[in-house]
Parts: sequence; structure tokens; C-alpha cells
Amino acid sequence: MTASFPERIDAFRIARLPDIQFGAGSITRLPGLIAEHGNRVLVVTGKRSFVTSRHWSELVAALETQGAAWHHVTIEGEPSPQRVDAIVSEHQENDIDVVVAIGGGSVLDAAKAVAGLLRTGDSVMDHLEGVGRGLPYRGPAVPLIAVPTTAGTGSEATKNAVLSVQGADGFKKSFRDERLVAAVALVDPELLAGCPKAQIAANGMDAFTQLLESYVSLNASPATDALAWSGMQAFCRGFWPAWEEDHPEASRGYGQLAYASLMSGVTLAQAGLGSVHGLASPLGAFFPIPHGTVCGTLVAEATAANVAALRLREPGNPALARYAEVGRLLTGKHELSDGEACDALAATLRDWTHRLAMPRLGAYGMTNADIERVVAGARGGSMKTNPLVLTDAELGTLLETRL
Repeated sequence: MTASFPERIDAFRIARLPDIQFGAGSITRLPGLIAEHGNRVLVVTGKRSFVTSRHWSELVAALETQGAAWHHVTIEGEPSPQRVDAIVSEHQENDIDVVVAIGGGSVLDAAKAVAGLLRTGDSVMDHLEGVGRGLPYRGPAVPLIAVPTTAGTGSEATKNAVLSVQGADGFKKSFRDERLVAAVALVDPELLAGCPKAQIAANGMDAFTQLLESYVSLNASPATDALAWSGMQAFCRGFWPAWEEDHPEASRGYGQLAYASLMSGVTLAQAGLGSVHGLASPLGAFFPIPHGTVCGTLVAEATAANVAALRLREPGNPALARYAEVGRLLTGKHELSDGEACDALAATLRDWTHRLAMPRLGAYGMTNADIERVVAGARGGSMKTNPLVLTDAELGTLLETRL
């Protein structure tokens, strides 16, 4: 089954992308890629998983052999503006030629911001959307090589660095500029081996949510449709083998999932997202809930809410047919009518939520009393490209269902 192609192609734009290098074993290219950009290197990783692997020791040995002057910093948890500024302050005088980010989305986002500020010396708060000083970013950025070790955020393909401050007055906002796009995105599916099941679940559902939301986005184009559709196909083939322990097809699953994640980054960067990611911003700011968990716990109910609202207020909206196409893809039941397929999509996503034991929002301290402020904080950014405007009541009901 393939998605339908429009008879009319309206104007669209494809923004800057990295040099994407995808393939099992491609991590071995990293030392050579670093050398192409210079000899003074800042390596940004997570605190544990990669630096305890053989890949880390091999990279260190290669850097030493090349005579590189290299520095190493770590990111633990979601990055804050304060952590980014501290890294920039510490390494600004080192005349860094290239920043290398190896890790999950938090590591890649932090490194993206650092690479953007090392040469300007500015605080990231000068440029952070919505909460910063509103100053234009002039650049230049230090070249960035992005190496994802999880499959979910697609940050290796985007121009935004998402930074957070958690708490009652917290925020989750982006430093966003095309000059922050990585010079190279090096995607090696083998780096997913050993990821815990819970991480595969949360990251995978993030990737799927990004693919689905970009597919029904108001800014979708035939180009992003094709990439999102291929990403969802890959997700369906690879997610469960990658998630299930000791699955005989795990290696193949990692490849499919890494591709799905990469495509989700490409499509979100071009088409935008929707209600799940609109809600993820205040949820991630107010509560210690990982981004992938937000996606995994909300995508079924958000999809059902969108479908119900479209049927009620905009029955001719093309997003309904798109949701139906995805419903047929996920169920394999190509004979379903559009209405039946939309219902099957919501039912399938609810089944996934249960099967993956996605935590409820209440597990992170959210209560009914918090719904109003979460809804109020969800109106910017990704919510603007949702297929239609959901009311405060609809968003509140959606959240209440997953408390």
C-alpha cells in the first residue's frame, strides 16, 4: 500500500539539511570526518552509555593518533541554558574547529547550541525563543557532526536546540537557526544495540509521533509526505523487533527504527508537528517527564481527539483521509473505509500505549489542577501546524484521559 499523491502540487520549501551518512558500521568514519574539519575538537556525550562502550575507546585512540587537541564534556538529562552557557564559557578560548555530538536528543541539542555560540560568545538566553532577549542570531556556528545513539528525536536533522528549565516557572524552548544544522549527520543503527526496552519504547514513540504529526501537518508537502510515509513504513517493520528482547530480527529492526527516526527529524524540520508536541513543551517544563514518554502516553488520545474534532467541525479536511491511510498501514487492513480506518488507528495506538506500559502523566506529579496551565502553555510552536485548532476543553479532556 502507498499513500495517495496529490493532483496539484502547491509551493513548498525544503530547508537546509545535513550531509546525511547512514549505515551500519558508519561510526568508523567518524575520525576521518573530524579530521576534515580541523584538529581542535570538542566532543559532547551523555554521561554513561557511549563512554563505557568500545566505540569510545576506539574514538579516543583515533583522536590521539591523529594528534587532535580534544576536549570532552557530558550532558546528563535534558540540557539547560545554564549548562550550555557554562560549556561555551569553558571552551570559547580553545578555538574549537569542530563539535562532535554523540548521544540522544538531549546531547545533540546541547551540542547544537554550544556549536552555535562558541564563536560569538553570546549567552543562549540572547536567542532562546519566547523567554530570551529576542536578539537576532548572527553566527557563525562551529561545524557540528551529530551522531545519534538513540532512535527518536531526529535532532541530527533539525535546526533547533531544545533547552529546558524545570519547575513551576519552568520552560522548554528552542534556540533555532538554520546555521545550527549539523554539517554531518552520521547515523549508525548498530549504536542502538543495548538500549533498554523503556528507552526504545519512549524514543520510538517520539519518532512515530513526529512522523504522524508531520504527515497531517498544515505545512505538509508532497516531499515531506513521501519521507514521512517511508518512515512510518520502516517504523512498522522495525519497532517491535528492536523493542522485544532477544528478537532474532533485532539488528534489522535497529536499521528500520534508525531510519524512521531520521526521517521524523527531516519531516518535522520541514513540515512542523501537532498537538502532542504542543503539549510536550509545557509538560516537559513543569514536570520531570521525558519527552519520549510524553509522546508515547499522549499520541493515541491526541489522535482520537483530532479525528473527533475534524469529524465534528471540518469533515472535509484532508487530514482525515491521511489518518485513514495510516490506520490501514498500521493494521494491514487495506479494505477498511476511511471512517473505519481512523477508528482502527486510534485503537491500535491505544493498544501500543498499553503494551508498552507507557507511564501516565500522574506518575510525574501532574494533577487535574495542573491541566489549565498546561493547556495555556501549549498554544505556541507545534500547535500551530495541528490539522485544526483544538479547544481548551478538548485539550483538557485529552490530558485528563492520561492522568
